[in-house]
Parts: sequence; C-alpha cells; structure tokens
Amino acid sequence: MQRRSNTKNKSTSDYKEISIEETIGLLKTTMDGLTESEAKHRIERFGYNEIKEEKRHPLIDFFSRYWGPMPWLLEIAIILSYFLGHYLEAVIIFILLTVNVIIGFVHARHSQKVLSLLKKRLAVKAKIQRDGVWVIKDAREIVPGDIFVLELGDLVPVDAKIIKGEISVDQSALTGESLPIGVHRSDIIYSSTLVTRGEAFCVAVNTGGNTSFGRTAELLQAAKPKSHQEKIIMTITKYMLYFGIAALIAVAIFALFTGITYISILTFVVIFLMGAIPVSLPAVITIVQSVGAMELAKKDVLVTRLDSIEDAASIDVLCLDKTGTITQNKLSVTDILPFTGYTKEDVALFARLASLKASKERIDTAIIDYTESLGVDVTSYKKIHFTPFDPSIKRTEALIEKDNRRFTVMKGSPQIILDLCKEIDGKNRKNVDTSIEDLSKKGYRTLAVARSTGDDVDHLQFLGLVALADPLRPDSKSMIEAVKQLGIKPLMLTGDNINIAKEIALQASIGSRIIRMGDLKDLSEEEKIKICEEYDGFAEIYPEDKYKIVTLLQSCGHVVGMTGDGVNDAPALKQAEMGIAVSNSTDVAKGAASVVLEEPGLGVIADAIRISRKTYQRMLTWVINKVTKTIEFIVLLTLGFFWLHNLILTLLGMALLLVANDFATISLATDNVKDTRTPDTWNIKNITLASLVVAVPLVIQSAITTYLGVTYFNLTWVQLTTFVTLTLVFHSLLKVAIVRERRHFWSSRPGNGLMISIVVTIVAFVLLGVYGVIIPSISLNQVLFTLGFSALFIFVVLDPIKYWAFKKFCL
Repeated sequence: MQRRSNTKNKSTSDYKEISIEETIGLLKTTMDGLTESEAKHRIERFGYNEIKEEKRHPLIDFFSRYWGPMPWLLEIAIILSYFLGHYLEAVIIFILLTVNVIIGFVHARHSQKVLSLLKKRLAVKAKIQRDGVWVIKDAREIVPGDIFVLELGDLVPVDAKIIKGEISVDQSALTGESLPIGVHRSDIIYSSTLVTRGEAFCVAVNTGGNTSFGRTAELLQAAKPKSHQEKIIMTITKYMLYFGIAALIAVAIFALFTGITYISILTFVVIFLMGAIPVSLPAVITIVQSVGAMELAKKDVLVTRLDSIEDAASIDVLCLDKTGTITQNKLSVTDILPFTGYTKEDVALFARLASLKASKERIDTAIIDYTESLGVDVTSYKKIHFTPFDPSIKRTEALIEKDNRRFTVMKGSPQIILDLCKEIDGKNRKNVDTSIEDLSKKGYRTLAVARSTGDDVDHLQFLGLVALADPLRPDSKSMIEAVKQLGIKPLMLTGDNINIAKEIALQASIGSRIIRMGDLKDLSEEEKIKICEEYDGFAEIYPEDKYKIVTLLQSCGHVVGMTGDGVNDAPALKQAEMGIAVSNSTDVAKGAASVVLEEPGLGVIADAIRISRKTYQRMLTWVINKVTKTIEFIVLLTLGFFWLHNLILTLLGMALLLVANDFATISLATDNVKDTRTPDTWNIKNITLASLVVAVPLVIQSAITTYLGVTYFNLTWVQLTTFVTLTLVFHSLLKVAIVRERRHFWSSRPGNGLMISIVVTIVAFVLLGVYGVIIPSISLNQVLFTLGFSALFIFVVLDPIKYWAFKKFCL
C-alpha cells in the first residue's frame, strides 16, 4: 500500500545533495512509480503541472477604467455640464473619456497572452510509469514522485532527479549557457531544458510554479515596467490642477464680494476641468506611438507594447543577453591547431570522419559545417562503425575504411585523447597542454583529434586540436558601436563562465570589465548599483539575476532596454522599458518583449532607438502646446472674470478649443523631426517653466485682442465670446508651428500632414466665425484681424522668446 504524501515539498535545489534513495523516500514513491489514485490525490494537493493564471472578467476590467483620479474629474465635469443644461458639452466630454478607456482596455488585453504562451510551453506529452505500467500522458498530469523517461529531443517537463542513465541537456533557453552540459545519475535537471543526447529515467521533484521554469513565470507576472506615459500624464495634470485651483479660489472669493451667481462659478469650474485635464493625452500618445510602430514595421520590427516606443527614447543602459543575441547560439569551429607533421586540413578531415551528420549533435554539426565550407572530400572514406559521444568515455569513435585498409578515428576531451596517445612524449604533451590552457582562457571549448595507424587503437597518433565557440552575430559589433554613439551604455549578461564572457565582450566592443554575479552576493544595494554602472557585463548569472539587474538599474533612475531570446530572459524583457526579442526567440520571450525583431540581425535596434527619439520629440511638441494653452486660457479666463465680471469663454467654446488643440494636432505624429544624439528625458519641471515663458506673452496678446474687441470693434457679449474663442484657437494652431522646432521656426519644414491639418482647421474656424455655425457670428474683417494679429505676434514676437526659453531649459 503506497503511503499518502503529506510532507511539504522541498525546493529543487534541496534535492541536489540528497541521494536517490532518500529522494524516493521523501517523495513517498517507489522505483515503479505512483498509482493512479495516488497521482490524483497529489494533483489535488499540488495542482496540475502548469502555470496558474489569474483572470479578470473583461467587463470588470473595462468599467474599472472609469474609476480613478483623472476619470473622476472628467465625470464631475460631465455631471456639472448636465445640471447646467449644457448637454452637448457633457456628451463631448463623455466621448473623450470613453475613447481613452477603450484604448487603454485594448492595450491591456494584449499583455494577457504572455502567460498563455507559458502555459502552452508546458503542454507536451510525457512517458510516465503508473501502476507499474508505462503510459503516455499530458505533461500537465505529472506530479512530484512520478517516474518518467527522457529521450533525445524531449523537452524536460518538470524539475527532476535522474535515477538511471546519462544525458546531455541544452539549458540555453533557461540559463543562457551556450554549451550543452552532461548530467548523470543523481543529478538534477530542470524544466524547459532540452535533451540533446542519451536516455534517462527520472523522478519528478517539483512541478508547475514550483519548478525553475515556474519561478520564471512568477517573475514574469511580477514584472511591471514603469509607465512613463502614466507618470507624465499625472504630473502634468497635477501641475495644471494646482494652477487652476488657485485661479478658481481667486474667482470664487471675487464672486462672493460682487454678487455673481453660483451658476457662473459652476460654469467656470466645468470650463476649468475641461481645459486643465489633458483629456486626449492618452489617445494622442497612442496614435503618435502607433505611427512610430508603423515606421519600425517597415524595418521588420514588431511592436507589441506601444508605450515602449516613447520609453526607448530615454534608454541610457541596454542590457544584452549574450547567448542567442550577441552570439548565434550555435557552435562553430573558430580555429584548428595541428600537431607537428599535420596540417589544418588533416585535422579537419579526421574530425569530420569522427562525426555523424544524422546525430544532429551540436559539436558534430559544427565540424561538418566547417569541413563542408572548406570543401573537404570524404567520399573515398567508408564509415564501418560509429560510436556516439558517451559521457563515461568523453569521446566519439569511428571505424573507417579506405583502399581496403581500416583505421580508427577519435575526437573528444583533450585530456582523454592525450592519455590514449601513449606515443606522445612529455615535451610535446606540455606544448599541447599550454595550447589548451590558452584556448580555455579565451573561452573556447577544445576537442582533440587522433587516429590509429591500423586497427590497433593502442597506437594512436595525436593530430591536433579543434577550438569551438558560439560566434558573434555578424552585425553585433556594429550595433553595439552604434548604440554607444547614441549615448547608451551596453551591459552584457550571460550564464557562461567569465572567460567566455570576457572574450565575447572584447570581440563585440562592449568592454573588458566583466564580473561574476556571485561577487555581488554580500554587497549593499549602493555597491551593487555602483558595479552595474561601472562594469561592462555580468557572467555566471542565473535566470532571476537578469530581472534583478534590470530592476536595480531602474531603482536608481536608469531607463533600461533589454535584449534576449530565451525563457530565462522573459521576466527581464517584460520589466525593461523596452524589451527586445530577437528573431529566433522562444514564444515566451516574444510574448514578454515589447519589441520583436522578425528578421535576423541586430542593426535595427539602433534604428528603433532613433525612431523612438523622433516620437519623443513629436510628443514633446504636443505636451508643450497643451501646457501653454492651459496656462493661457486659465489666466485669460480669470482676468476676464475680474475685468468684465463674466465668462469670456463659453462651455461650447471650450469644447471647440479642446478639439482644435488636442485632436487637430494629432498630425504631429508624422511631423518632420530630427532625433537627438543623447537619451531624452521627460523633465516635467523644465517643460512647465518653458511653457510658462511662452504662455505669458500669449496671455498679454489675448488680453489686448479682447480689449480691442470691446473698445474698437464694439462687439456684443456673445460676439466677444466668439472673438476670444477664435483667438485661442488660432493661437493653439499657429503656436504648434513654432514650438515643434527647438530652434527658430524656419529651421525645418513642418510635415505635410501637420501643415494641412493647421490650414484646414483654421479655414474651418474662419467659416464657423463668419457664418455663425454653432457659435455666434462676427464679421469677416473681425475674424481676419484676430487671425492676422495672432500670426504676426507668434511668428515675429513669440518665436525669439521661445528660442531663448527652450535653450535655457534644455528642451
């Protein structure tokens, strides 16, 4: 009778030092596996071997977006507009709010695909022993204590301990190590690694979220990149609210002493809320970023998280996963060192004869590809017998026949092959050992090649050494140099040993200062941050370390980009402001990343950063225009209230100004801009101060225009509100033409879309003012006066002031 498991399961690492017998005992299982009834009991206790996914009903998610500080302010404006009888204005505000809710909802739903990809990764079949019989079941049904078998090509479905057999596993997707490792009886193997050689019987020790892969999934759920877009919106809103509340208090006190009705005060509140809150900013940001995404799509770059387009403009550190990103994640022959009396071609030939194409083993494939590139002819050789690599003897062997003569060839561990070559003398052995040590310092994996003179393997001739490495991608070095020119620090992250890391970092022009992740273990947070900023890379890191490094850099104000391709990179890819998955990435990495390269090559990474900086410049123009307009209308509205004891801007006028200022300038998304040579940052304080300098002259000009409307044109009150509305609209549109350029407005030509948008909107409002559509009409001369006066003032007077302000506040 099999005992029910009731002890708390250990972590996978705890099983490393425990014997097989003790492991079997702790897991309450047997060498014949579990019974079906016990397996069902353990599923109830431990759950299925899958990643738990928290789901939220779409309707709840959608309507929750109407809840929050900014929606509350807009909802107050809608309610006040309704009670004041301004139904059209209430509808306009509701539409603006709902557009932003829909955009945010659609954007958020996309991120939910990541965990489903993780779940899909575990949906494989496994050969399990139940009730003493081998059965094929879904991997999700494996529980701790199950006995299962692994063969060549299998994806390891759980963390397990080998109880019989020897295999080689590729852990690159999980740990970043570029070379397969051999595991033997009593060793631990990890979920999501791939069997590249051999067969083994294993006992499952941890499943689902308790595996190394499951912890990666938990990190992925925890990973939440900072939303710079949200931070900008809330900070701008806060500044504008503070300014507006001060004006509102002044108006309310003035109204109490002058007997102005509460209806006028409430109307002022609604106008203030409509103008002070950047209602359409989320929608405009999304549209601007979508245009950037379309530009990247032309370069075969897929953007999966739009806000990363803007965030990439501020990236000052780019973390680069080595294996599969900087390098090709495949072994290749980098050099051949022939022994005395032999040539490189000889060594390559016999290494090829000691390899088998059908095995698909990475070392054999690398040697075969190398010899084929050299044109080595093996057609005259016949392979009688082949012995694949065996971890116990650490070599491959082949019996070869040519011209009716047979001989044996071998390749494998240099020390093993050298020990078999008994005829090599001490001096030559020392020379070979020196060569092996030199290659090892460069991070190369070395194989030795030997052959017999006949059938007698006791008389082996040492032929030479073959150096193997995971080579750089052809464009890695040029990409890294381009990134450096953009003012960004490259930082390499790898699970490989420090020698390999140093060699690759030098080849790729990253730098020479590489440190082991373990060396940071006992350091303080401040010391860790200092090392991150001073060193060029980290070696011998674990999957969770990449995520920690990204969050550590972010905690001290850095904006981080991350490139990767494996499961182990996914949490860091999601946490980074811009996570970049290369073309050969796993589905999980692509799901976590905000940018996916669809074609081989890394050159487009620099292009992506340049495009993001252009997107930033376009968005900066929109923000400056909006902040300037908000300051102008609040000050003008307050002055007009003190002066004329009434509101010189109606609710409808404010709604029209919103449309003109916010949505007519969407064409900034395609404006002609130039990227910067250093990372861009959202300095809200400087942006606000520069906008204030630009707004003050506009307030003065608006006040002069209002004065002329009252005294010179003798406008009625309703005509004056139209006159002021048109002045503010023309200011908003014409001002875009000067603030879009950080130098003088004539330094660059606006984009065609922006020019057309400005002209069409101006013409539309001229017609509205002349023909009295929606708003009271005024004469053509009066409309042209405010248009001409605004244009003359903005291009002649305001542009020099703007140039000084932008230079002063480093915009």
